Amino acid sequence: MSILPSADLESYADVLFWALGTSRAMPFKNGDLVLVRYDVPAVDLAEAVYARLIDAHLHPLCLSRPTPGMEACLCESGSFGQLTFERPGEVELFQKTAGVLNILAPADPGHLAHVDPRVVDQMRQGRLHAGQILERRRRAGLLGWTTCLHPTQALADAAGVDLEEYARLLARACYLNMADPVREWKRLREEVEDTGRWLDGLKATSYRLESASCDLTVEPGPHRRFVGVNGANIPGGELYIAPDGRSARGVFYADQPSLHMGHLVLGARLEFQNGIAVRAEAARGGQFLQQRLYADAGARRLGEFSLTDSRFSRVTRFMAHTLLDENLGGERGNCHIALGSAPLSSYSGPLEILTPEMEAEFGFNVSALHWDLVNTEPKAVTAALPGGAARVIYENGRFLR
Repeated sequence: MSILPSADLESYADVLFWALGTSRAMPFKNGDLVLVRYDVPAVDLAEAVYARLIDAHLHPLCLSRPTPGMEACLCESGSFGQLTFERPGEVELFQKTAGVLNILAPADPGHLAHVDPRVVDQMRQGRLHAGQILERRRRAGLLGWTTCLHPTQALADAAGVDLEEYARLLARACYLNMADPVREWKRLREEVEDTGRWLDGLKATSYRLESASCDLTVEPGPHRRFVGVNGANIPGGELYIAPDGRSARGVFYADQPSLHMGHLVLGARLEFQNGIAVRAEAARGGQFLQQRLYADAGARRLGEFSLTDSRFSRVTRFMAHTLLDENLGGERGNCHIALGSAPLSSYSGPLEILTPEMEAEFGFNVSALHWDLVNTEPKAVTAALPGGAARVIYENGRFLR
């Protein structure tokens, strides 16, 4: 029996189909191929999505993701060749794919906590080539991409609520309890995009985040725009920008717990100089945090700077998964940063012309890592404007227009 009521499943499928189409630069056409990648506990939602794709005259191809036990077995017992194995036909499949819908339903968020992170990196390396194919199609506007979450007992336990309450909170965050959830997402998208245009129009040269534990300044770099509610994540109420990866200076503190690669990190504090994290510590998981900073050349730099307005998000508490936690609204909103790769959707020009050389010139950080860390303290964000003026753009969990 599904934890999500049938009405919520149907509404969720409607929202995900809308998000998938929204994330694609051009409309789907009859006969397009859409991959539905799902965790086994989310098969009920995968079935509902499958029906929507069939109704739209698309070709859904459903692929179940490895279970936690399978991934743990591979990491514990697999040889290097098995860890880095490229699955035959995957590249050809991805070259023909018009959409990818990911349904995450972690049955054990900590299943890789005992595995050396370098081994996990090796396993992910085997998927790199195929992933690059998808990224190129996304840049060309040929691929829609959406990721969502399905409630599980493990997530509820990690969040400290019962499963029924977790499902209710998730449904509320996705507007599934509204009469017309898709209409609500369209309305929210208009509001968030309008705020993004206002931010872009300020032409700020830097942003300074100040809270009880943070004092961080980042620069947006050239050819940037704020991005929000583009269909890539459901739910998603944040507005983010890819800062110049060479610019961060000061201190960021994550007061919200973070579950990353199965490891729980509490109270992460990072100090930046000239864009590089020169010091990192945490109340729990500090050794893992420092290991991740050496994952590759870009892991010590910032790829993302994000703000969530409390009016734009219906996530009200810690939910033990980044997809929800990075969108925490509540009373105070949140600011989060991401160590590692920059979201290229923040580039203000046509993505298909953005070369690796241009990425480096404009300061888009490159890394295999992308780790979101969230601060929920009361805060103010001040934009430095051309000509030397300054303006507070965010305070008490809200943008100040």
